[in-house]
Amino acid sequence: MPITESIPDLTQAAKQLRETIALHDYAYYVMDAPQISDAQYDELYQQLASLERTHPQLITADSPTQRVGAQPLAQFASVTHRVPMFSLDNAFSQADLLDFERRIQERLNTTDTIVYSAEPKMDGLAISLRYQNGQLTQAATRGDGSVGEEVTTNVRTIKSVPLALMGTGWPDVLEVRGEVFMSKQTFNELNQQQLQKGLKPFANPRNAAAGTLRQLDPKIVAQRHLSLYLYGWGEISGEITSKALDTNADDWNMPATYTALMQQFKAWGLPTNPDAQQVEGAAGMQRYYDALHAKRSTMPYEIDGIVYKVDWLAHHAILGFTAKAPRWAVARKFPAEEVWTPLLDIEIQVGRTGALTPVARLQPVAVGGVVVSNATLHNLDEITRKDVRIGDWVIVRRAGDVIPEVVGPVLSKRSAEAHPFVMPTHCPECGSAVIKEHDKAVFRCSGGLFCPAQRKRALEHFVSRKAMDIQGLGDKLIQQLESAGLVKHPDDLFKLTFEQLIGLERMAEKSAHKVITAINAAKKTTLPRFIYALGIPEVGEVTAKNLANYFKKLDLLMQAPLQTLVQIADVGEIVAHHLVTFFAQPHNLEVINGLLNAGVHWPEIVEVTRPGQNNDSPFAGKNVVLTGTLLHGTREDAKQTLEALGAKVTGSVSAKTDYVIAGEKAGSKRAQADALGIPILSEEEWLTMIGETHG
Repeated sequence: MPITESIPDLTQAAKQLRETIALHDYAYYVMDAPQISDAQYDELYQQLASLERTHPQLITADSPTQRVGAQPLAQFASVTHRVPMFSLDNAFSQADLLDFERRIQERLNTTDTIVYSAEPKMDGLAISLRYQNGQLTQAATRGDGSVGEEVTTNVRTIKSVPLALMGTGWPDVLEVRGEVFMSKQTFNELNQQQLQKGLKPFANPRNAAAGTLRQLDPKIVAQRHLSLYLYGWGEISGEITSKALDTNADDWNMPATYTALMQQFKAWGLPTNPDAQQVEGAAGMQRYYDALHAKRSTMPYEIDGIVYKVDWLAHHAILGFTAKAPRWAVARKFPAEEVWTPLLDIEIQVGRTGALTPVARLQPVAVGGVVVSNATLHNLDEITRKDVRIGDWVIVRRAGDVIPEVVGPVLSKRSAEAHPFVMPTHCPECGSAVIKEHDKAVFRCSGGLFCPAQRKRALEHFVSRKAMDIQGLGDKLIQQLESAGLVKHPDDLFKLTFEQLIGLERMAEKSAHKVITAINAAKKTTLPRFIYALGIPEVGEVTAKNLANYFKKLDLLMQAPLQTLVQIADVGEIVAHHLVTFFAQPHNLEVINGLLNAGVHWPEIVEVTRPGQNNDSPFAGKNVVLTGTLLHGTREDAKQTLEALGAKVTGSVSAKTDYVIAGEKAGSKRAQADALGIPILSEEEWLTMIGETHG
């Protein structure tokens, strides 16, 4: 039964719903321990929303329905911070932390080990939240530390920020400070949305968070799911009378330590960082640094260092401030993961599949703890989208062990000499023509048989079972042959000698004889296998067979124009373009001639039906499925026979299947054919139909 029907007093009902929803927000966003499902939460929210729609006088400022209720602003108002928002001094090494601790001990006139609070330094936007009588009344950015911008309506959309403090005992005025940030997951989702809308993606989560918080329309802010963790406070007035931290005290004001005060904030429903810890001395600071640095890349949000604060609040007053920063706190910075450096040039790297990848040649710069001089640019589309030009200053990013990448240009530093990158028309490795794949961002070298960058992959494909089927020539042996300089192109395989093989590491005489025998046996092949072995992009087994059956001779295929190729089954415009380009490369022709001169040959194809062409065979133009065990030859033999008769042999039964040829122990395919009413032929029946009989 809805709660509003069981409580006569509607004001009390609305109050109870608000408090219940606030408790569940606290459990979900602050404690990371949800108590109810999303559906149950939505039901509570809708009960409250319905009650407020019916009785608008029940709406209060701290109602969760009012998080997004304000109209877009014309501009942000200025806010003067009653307590300045100071910045922090930085430490870049353990030696800096030892010096920081030494100064602390000197000012406190002690040799005791200092206890610190350690917490991740969030990479976001500093914010100040002001609560009066437990109600959120104002949120302001740091600005210059003295004056910031009021962003209350935007901060109210952040689900982890309570609109009203929980519990009791909070002071009349409580001003807390923290960092607004965007999680990595939210950032990635936002950038996907930006790209889908044709908009420029954000460079990093910090920029995304800052840009979001300064939106004039709070509805946009609400859609981007910002988060917040607290790390300090500003103005606090009145006594804190809660006994949550010290049950033996009858009356007390401020907790004694920073850690205890953060725990009190958390008890009031304010979000604090779950990775915060107490550490002792410089050694404890180092251990915390090492642990957090190790898991930095796996954390759900970006951090750029660690903040250490003397834990005892009484010591803060003694230590005091410099003109810009507190003496009782320091930020230990991680090695920068994002830096600026000049882009000296863009060079091309050819991958093992022939794909051309632009690589940025950078003025060496330290990023993420290592010196970087190269970074990936992915492809030409990315370069164009980011508007990166040779001669630009660029933003380089390296997170964890990720390969450095160029995020984008620093437009404010662009010079008149900066110029766009142009993709080469010929492969820098072998000089073959470069082609762009249709509807893809990839540019690819067409010299597959000759290109040094594609050598290993081309050789592995050439000797594979469905290609030339040279047994004994595995990946490791090919790697040895390539490294020794014995094989550069497929035709070199047929020049190998027994003496060369036994000279390789861990190659016995017996194994060497087997390899030589297999190479010699592979000289006798079929035209479809040979075409497939060439590794022409998009040309698989079926396409190779169709090409062989259509042209019958290799030289006719090599000379075929585009308009002829596109008429063949399974050969569209893209495949036809690959074929024409491949056979136009002089280096590829050199390798093919080398193979033929080495003795590679195949039987002449005679009386072979061109795919799709009508003839007297009952299987011409038919879709046939083979299933079960055949007694008179293998299924592969039967497949070749059927294809020679103009049939298309497929692996699955569908409504387009014309015949199913079922051998012994035929299973599900036969049952499917029966259910669809497709003719099922026994092995003897189909052999009779093609004029073959076996006794």
